[in-house]
Amino acid sequence: MSEAGNGRGWSGDGIDLDAYLARIGHEGERAPTLAVLRALQRAHVTSIPFENFNAVLGKPVALDIATVQERLVGGGRGGYCYEHVVLFAAALERLGFEFTALIGRVTLGSDKILPATHALLGVRPVDDDGLWLCDVGFGAGPLEPIEIVDGTEVDLDGWRFRMERRDGVLGVDHWWLHQFREDGWEDRHTFTLTEQYPFDYAVGSHFVSTNPRSPFVRRVFAQKFTATGHHRLDGNVWTTFGPDGSWTERKIEPGELAGVLAEPFGIVPDEDELVRLREGLASD
Repeated sequence: MSEAGNGRGWSGDGIDLDAYLARIGHEGERAPTLAVLRALQRAHVTSIPFENFNAVLGKPVALDIATVQERLVGGGRGGYCYEHVVLFAAALERLGFEFTALIGRVTLGSDKILPATHALLGVRPVDDDGLWLCDVGFGAGPLEPIEIVDGTEVDLDGWRFRMERRDGVLGVDHWWLHQFREDGWEDRHTFTLTEQYPFDYAVGSHFVSTNPRSPFVRRVFAQKFTATGHHRLDGNVWTTFGPDGSWTERKIEPGELAGVLAEPFGIVPDEDELVRLREGLASD
């Protein structure tokens, strides 16, 4: 039985690799090396925006590769972490990378336990013995993979991240990704190296996109990340962050939504979606 048939594969044979690489602007080598992995992640996170509009509008969020690439590649739209990661995983599988899917728990400096619903990948290139965290679906970088080694600290065009290992119960290591903010280091999410499969992502995505307690069904959320700035739209609040942790914000009016989504987020909803999104914004 094939990997796809037994539920372990990531549909690498179903991705239109040329179209995906054109979407993210990657024109370089196609080999399962660390240099290519770095280039692919940088291209992906700076090209495809984050958006939760299907969940807000009550539309299904399908994770099959045909649907995901139709929306994020052919349709020029964005998605949330599961959509980004299954697309990236399909491309990595097609290119011959060895990797495992992982699941994270977003913390953002809080002690409150939230569901483990953030999709991640651990990747081992053919020319490197390390295991590298690829976080392409958070909407705020990092620009490149980060090696999963306790104490690893990287500066990627001014965006600073740090990896930490903490002891967990029954000997299971907990890994924490920290990001440098204006007031210092903030833990962003925690994860273990327990392998996940496509069906695990489908379960988590169903909760995130349908449960009334999920923030993604209650308000518009969009992000666009580049080497020089991170734009975030959370409801009617548009915040722009710099690599040094500084930030500015302002509230937008419903009538501004189309323009703001188009630039800087690079998202152009159809007219029906836009009308309904504006209505939700007006109620914030």
